[in-house]
Amino acid sequence: MASTSDLEQLADLELQKEDEDEEDQSGIQGCPSPLPSSTFSPDPSHPYYDVARHSIIQVSGDDNYGRKLITFSSCCLPPSHQLNHQRLLEYLKFTLDQYVEMDYILVYFHYGLRSTNKPSLKWLRDAYSEFDRKYKKNLKTLYVVHPTNFIRIVWNIFKPLISHKFGKKLTYVNYLAELRDHLNYEQLVIPPDVLRHDEKLRAAQKDGPPSSVETLPPPRPPLPTQQFGVSLQYIREKNRGAVIPPVVQQTVSYLKDKGLRTEGIFRRSARVQLVKDIQKLYNQGKHVDLDQYDMHVPAVILKAFFRELPEPLLTFRVYNQVQDLLNVETSLRVTRCKQIIESLPEHNFIVAKYLLCFLHMVSQESIVNKMGPSNLACVFGVNLVWPRHASISLTALTPINIFTEILIEHFHTVFGSRCPPGQESGRGARGRSTGGFDPGLGEQGGGGGCHGDLDELVALDQPDESFEAVERRLGVSLLPEETLSQLDALLQTGNSTRGFHR
Repeated sequence: MASTSDLEQLADLELQKEDEDEEDQSGIQGCPSPLPSSTFSPDPSHPYYDVARHSIIQVSGDDNYGRKLITFSSCCLPPSHQLNHQRLLEYLKFTLDQYVEMDYILVYFHYGLRSTNKPSLKWLRDAYSEFDRKYKKNLKTLYVVHPTNFIRIVWNIFKPLISHKFGKKLTYVNYLAELRDHLNYEQLVIPPDVLRHDEKLRAAQKDGPPSSVETLPPPRPPLPTQQFGVSLQYIREKNRGAVIPPVVQQTVSYLKDKGLRTEGIFRRSARVQLVKDIQKLYNQGKHVDLDQYDMHVPAVILKAFFRELPEPLLTFRVYNQVQDLLNVETSLRVTRCKQIIESLPEHNFIVAKYLLCFLHMVSQESIVNKMGPSNLACVFGVNLVWPRHASISLTALTPINIFTEILIEHFHTVFGSRCPPGQESGRGARGRSTGGFDPGLGEQGGGGGCHGDLDELVALDQPDESFEAVERRLGVSLLPEETLSQLDALLQTGNSTRGFHR
């Protein structure tokens, strides 16, 4: 059996051989191609700017099941004499520290690791020992893309140190196309050198998998009952004009009633197949009994709904405005966020108000659920806004998270002045005032949360329903015209409106 030192020498020799093979194919050992400037522009004031500027580590949004995607690209490593590898380790931990409390995935792009830029095996040992249980516990999968013999030799060196449980999280990926089966490929920040290398590998295999960049066959037309992967407008048209999509209404209502005090709500993921099965039920228009699942499952389903919209809830147009938020003076950011939100199309505004109202309620229970506005923004922000033609880089996440945190923390200020349809004149559907449906907003709302506001928006969901049907669905008593002035007086004085809303 080979000793560790023998294996280390073998690994070095294998890497040198890979260097030579690559030079023979390309004719010259070039420098790594930088990521497009549109995807990464580190702030010089960043505490790890010296490392961050190389784009070695990226956070690429969420995968299909709400887990953070973090990539490590070897081809972005500069020659060893130009990079302090201890600083690289610190930066990796600095990045992971923001996400290890939730489920996450690592994607390691091996191509581009050379004898001239590779960290030492001692560095790898130190890195593994420093990543204690808090880093390993919520890591769901480590994808190693384009593995070589060097990787397999290194694995044999580390095998005695690595637990069986951690070893099961390792997945080798020979071609980029294989990643499509596991995660949201379009959200990955993939260096150009890796893309070119993948094309070379694919071309060398006549019977290899299809190109990772070729056009996929057109999708099948959506079902009339489709909920995931279709536009808000499509859902509204197929659901009798419902303003709030049924899956959003059901999951929010369920979590509002039973999940507000669940620790780490929205931080955890669920089994991939379970999420697929539930999405299929919703898409087929079948009943979904959320009581039979863990409380984190409806939270995952809610995030998945917004993540799979063809256009983000807050629209593509808003993305650049959100990125510019860092240039706005801190004291003016709430006002700027309010302006951005009020510019949304009416339907998007109503759904955003419904969702953010609920997230504000979740944040009000943060002492118990550990999910304050900042934590909620971290897990929800990338599901609400993303660019049209690019991935979300690590630096782009910062303004998105700040923006979302402001929407949650300052919900009443941001959403308080613009009303849903029918409220501008203080009259609701069929001539009735909707003022009483909004006890959670405005000065009278105080710390009372958004229960009334959620109910108000649900009440607008199906305008073709009779009042009797609305009463049965909401469990409310819709007051006749002659008593509305009495109700308004009760609301103004802060008296109970029990029996009027849920």
